[in-house]
Amino acid sequence: MKIVIFGLSVTSSWGNGHATLLRGLFRALHSLGHDVHFFERDTSYYAAHRDLTSLSSATIHLYSDWAAIRHEAARQLSDADAGMITSYCPDGRDASQLVLECPLWRKVFYDMDTPVTLSQLEMGEAVPYLPPGGFAGFDIVLSYTGGLALEQLRAVLGAPRTAALYGWVDPDVYYRVPATPGFTANVSYLGTYAADRQRGLESFFIQPAKALDGCRFLIGGAMYRDTQLWPKNIRLIDHVSPTDHRAFYSSSPVTLNITRGSMAAMGYCPSGRLFEAAACGTAVMSDDWEGLDSFFAPGEEIILVHSTADAIRAISRDPDHLNRVGARARERTLSCHTAELRAKRLIELLDRLPDDTTSDPDPMELAAERT
Repeated sequence: MKIVIFGLSVTSSWGNGHATLLRGLFRALHSLGHDVHFFERDTSYYAAHRDLTSLSSATIHLYSDWAAIRHEAARQLSDADAGMITSYCPDGRDASQLVLECPLWRKVFYDMDTPVTLSQLEMGEAVPYLPPGGFAGFDIVLSYTGGLALEQLRAVLGAPRTAALYGWVDPDVYYRVPATPGFTANVSYLGTYAADRQRGLESFFIQPAKALDGCRFLIGGAMYRDTQLWPKNIRLIDHVSPTDHRAFYSSSPVTLNITRGSMAAMGYCPSGRLFEAAACGTAVMSDDWEGLDSFFAPGEEIILVHSTADAIRAISRDPDHLNRVGARARERTLSCHTAELRAKRLIELLDRLPDDTTSDPDPMELAAERT
């Protein structure tokens, strides 16, 4: 297939979780023989923090103004099999209109931020990347989040068909490497500041750091506030390049995963970072939410924490136990949660668009992916 995609940014991973995910997906699609074109508005923020200029697996079309690129976008769509818009695309409305006007075989919207989309709508806020008419004109709407989110995309935004396309990891990029001195710590956390993750950071990272003053805590992420008030055993790196993620994860026996509040409330919302850490064989301690046990077995492949005391116990566990948890998580990730598996699922969904709608969290499909 030739697939034309309009999205946020694939050339900069700075404060942008989409980039790493899409790079892995594009590589997987390319290896399966598909031709991917990605349209990205060249914003000053991402241009200033660009860590990729080209991809051998996809053609990137950088543009500064929609009006100037619209003709080229239409030309690429004219012989494409599928057109896709992803959430937070700066020109999502215009791109959606163009895709809906073209005689494409498949017209797709992929909401990689479904809980955020739905919570903003519920609060009466404008969601600039959504088409004015909702999703009624698309053949299928994919959601990064399963469960209840799929029903709400149909009920609230008129999606005719929905399906989950969960997060993934590229195992050619994320794997165990020797510990790197610059990233060595007892516990790590990789994530940009988000207000609805701050309570989890306080409970599962900052408070344990106060209690375990002999341990080293490492956080990688931008835009944190009042860091001067943190305990002295917390070290902050404001940006960790994707090329250093595997070294970051591999350099601590346990790493923390915190899910954004709106995602955790909706459930069935594994982040890409969760799979990345697991692919590196690092034990993950995570907040809990509905459906998490569909992706990893609690206690065996992931450590769930509900309080500061839980986090302290997890961080203080025997290193051999943490290594076993990390090894099991890596096995589960490689068998169930790779970019290749998600790419195959995407193509399968486009090939066999179901006549009925999908409203379940897809646990059976996850089990099928394992084989």
